[in-house]
Amino acid sequence: MMKRLLAVAVAGLAIAVLGVLAFSEPGESSDGVTLSRQADGSMVLADLGGKAPVLDVYEDFDCPVCKDMHGKVDTTIQRLAREGRVKVVFHTVTIFRDEPMRSNSIRAAAAARCVPEANWLAFRDALYAMQPAPHGQASGFAVADLAAAARKAGASVDSCVTSQSYADVHVAETAKIPLEGTPTVVLDGQLLGNEAFDPAALEKLITGGVGVQV
Repeated sequence: MMKRLLAVAVAGLAIAVLGVLAFSEPGESSDGVTLSRQADGSMVLADLGGKAPVLDVYEDFDCPVCKDMHGKVDTTIQRLAREGRVKVVFHTVTIFRDEPMRSNSIRAAAAARCVPEANWLAFRDALYAMQPAPHGQASGFAVADLAAAARKAGASVDSCVTSQSYADVHVAETAKIPLEGTPTVVLDGQLLGNEAFDPAALEKLITGGVGVQV
């Protein structure tokens, strides 16, 4: 089973990420909280007028440990974001170099770029639910299945998904991010460890406004 790999080069990355966020094409909003897609494909769930701490989540949809973390803390993360207590930036990456994991990951990530903001979180849930298993052996995320999942999430983007329109740009953007593994979680510039998998511990760090030194 894959170990939890965390990026050791995240300090420089965090500085680059935690600059002024340029929001575009806002999706559905609730109580001032909006999900927005940035130019690099990352998705920001935040109160645009707030000054909450920033939680950067780097995830690969074919990563079993990412799926594990998603199941444990995603509800907490989204609740805190919708309460205006954290600004969450979801970064979809492809960390794997070997097949079939690499192609699985790219197909899923490219499909996610096709999905509008209003449907993206539901589609993200669907991707983790349909993650290919066993990891390292199973091919999955077939484009027809991805298109069907997008429709179930409320988005009719079949041609974009099946043509993999965003595959190349996703690979190019991933290459700019110096990660050594996923999931990688950064709170206001500080790399998190096991607490990223513990909803109570993560909430305490976020609401306290302080990351963990590594």
